[in-house]
Amino acid sequence: MNAVTSVMEAEGQWVPAMPELAARARAAARVLAQSSSETRNAALRYAAAALRERQDEILAANALDLAASTATAAFRDRLTLTPARVEAMAAGLEDIAQLPDPVGRVLADWTRPNGLQIRRVATPVGVIGMIYESRPNVGADAAGLCIKSGNAVILRGGSESLHSARAIHGAMAAGLRAAGLPEAAVQIAPDADRRHVADMLGAAGQIDLIIPRGGKSLVERVQREARVPVLAHAEGLCHTYVHEAADPEMARGLVINAKMRRTGICGATETLLIDASVAPALLPGIVADLTAKGCAFRADARARAILPDLPAASDADFGTEWLDAILSIAVVDDVDDALAHIARFGSAHTEAIVTEDAEVAAKFLNGTDSAVVMWNASTQFCDGGEFGFGAEIGIATGRIHARGPVGLEQLTIFRYEVIGTGQLRP
Repeated sequence: MNAVTSVMEAEGQWVPAMPELAARARAAARVLAQSSSETRNAALRYAAAALRERQDEILAANALDLAASTATAAFRDRLTLTPARVEAMAAGLEDIAQLPDPVGRVLADWTRPNGLQIRRVATPVGVIGMIYESRPNVGADAAGLCIKSGNAVILRGGSESLHSARAIHGAMAAGLRAAGLPEAAVQIAPDADRRHVADMLGAAGQIDLIIPRGGKSLVERVQREARVPVLAHAEGLCHTYVHEAADPEMARGLVINAKMRRTGICGATETLLIDASVAPALLPGIVADLTAKGCAFRADARARAILPDLPAASDADFGTEWLDAILSIAVVDDVDDALAHIARFGSAHTEAIVTEDAEVAAKFLNGTDSAVVMWNASTQFCDGGEFGFGAEIGIATGRIHARGPVGLEQLTIFRYEVIGTGQLRP
């Protein structure tokens, strides 16, 4: 590690700094990996109960974070907790508890000519470092998935959500205690000092995997500086493409939902692509729908030829993850043109096509390099809970370890087990 020493003082209490957190996490990970599925599930259910019991405390802590925030409306939405969102965190933990145990799964099993039986078995990664920004619920999701998959986790949330993160962490620790598991299985950075991020990135041999979840600058910094393997979260520059064979009413409904349901999440559509053959008939209605919801626009020349009052879009606009009520619009010739636009400007996160033409849909689904592709569905369905994972830690675009929502399966690696009957190698 580096500048942080053995302890730091936070709000009058002595707390362990990152090297000690990592050592405690390593010890806790060994206990967690050997615990039964029933024990880990119990911890999740106890933690869910603690979240509900501590709702007022969590919301009060969140109010402190909101009072100190001067961010945009979309950013504040990500930061904001409500009774419904606290309940969603608790229900998410219970959903994770109901999923099959990912640890100990036999991934492959074969027998050699000499009679040796070899098995590839899923096993926890070990100690995970989770670095995320403004969304406090990420801490609960990450902790729940790590507990279930037998991993210890060190959480470093954004400074703007520190009070909320501490309150949520208290509920997770209560769940671990109630189940007889070490509280050190889920820990948080002791304060908002940015040096903790550097410590985590340099913790080779102490942290086994870093997962960043946040904006482009955070992910780029982690990938640039980390001496620990990284499971990178994708920038959410998502596209919805309205093909000429789209059902018009379906297209209008999907675009509204994909853009405006929650503008500040990574699955929100940031760019609308629409075929030139249907744009004159469909685009005015889509823009009117979105305008009524408070959306602003950046449009290319072909879209502005249909709706001259739309602000002009630059290449930089098409490369921007707005995370706000702003939509970029481009008129394209066909599916090949749409795929070319996505290849040029996309972030390999989530893309959707709206069409009744199965052949074109197949071409689109097979033609993008994104982690998630959708047909006649809102991009906002790109979510671990919606995929049946219980929750997610992020959306990965890497090709080596995982793609798409990162759930339980992606938080395990494997070992080989060799079973013999006394064979001697010649």
